[in-house]
Amino acid sequence: MSAARPPILLASPRGFCAGVERAVEIAELALEVYGPPVYVRHEIVHNRRVVEDLRAKGAVFVEELDEIPAGDALVIYSAHGVAPAVRDAARARGLRTLDATCPLVTKVHVEALRCARDGYEILLVGHRGHVEVEGTLGHARDAMHLVESREQAEQVQVRNPERLAVLTQTTLSVDDTREILAVLARRFPALRLPKKDDICYATQNRQNAVKALAQRADRVLVVGAPSSSNSNRLVEVARACGARAELVESATDVPREWVAGARALGVTAGASTPQVVVDEVIAELVRLGAGEVEELVTELEDVHFTLPLELRDARRQVAGS
Repeated sequence: MSAARPPILLASPRGFCAGVERAVEIAELALEVYGPPVYVRHEIVHNRRVVEDLRAKGAVFVEELDEIPAGDALVIYSAHGVAPAVRDAARARGLRTLDATCPLVTKVHVEALRCARDGYEILLVGHRGHVEVEGTLGHARDAMHLVESREQAEQVQVRNPERLAVLTQTTLSVDDTREILAVLARRFPALRLPKKDDICYATQNRQNAVKALAQRADRVLVVGAPSSSNSNRLVEVARACGARAELVESATDVPREWVAGARALGVTAGASTPQVVVDEVIAELVRLGAGEVEELVTELEDVHFTLPLELRDARRQVAGS
């Protein structure tokens, strides 16, 4: 008698969030309206498929602005946001710009400027070297201390504990961030907390979904890029819930032995992963012996962010002509 084919449980919500959808749409529309080349500072989002598709359409990805010819070349800032110094450098080089920064990241930037203006030191909870963190630090670098762990939260020293605020990277683990904030609140009773948790709705929803997934699936695949912070956090959350969890970037990365012996297979995706890659991973699991797909819905999302006004106007002009 053949072994039963383990079902595939597909987390919902998963994959693209509103900020990523907006960033990708900005890049695609800019190529359509203005024509290539369109320069993009850093990967528009952390996903190889998205980057390769845009590159094939004429996008040119750069790490620094000095890689772009000076003049009226068009550059797009990625969804992760940039420091004010980058915007100043673009103006100095005469570059045209489109801002694809996620509005929820922009909210953190605005709060950083407000806190610094009001004379607060700022504790920024996040991962050193992450593009979003570098952009946020650039808004008030002299006033900020980066805190990456509970251990650092116990050790960080500030000039005036009575004038102290905390902000967080948007793509962290909800549970880990809560623990860090608890340490900081205990050490600094006057700490000014964000009006609303900086961790974005999509990060929190996807982490809640993977917790539900791990209760029913003994093995969980997270589809996402190795450089994607929120994808890596999903792996950590699934493992913390007791599931065997792995990060895969594409169907070719699915372990051949993954299906054998599984009770149920869970699949989810980071916020920068397009659905087409998820579909390919599911097809590979079925090819390896997995059974039917069941969607596990934990939250319905209906969030949309508007495009930059100048891009909307340019699109209307092109359509009208």
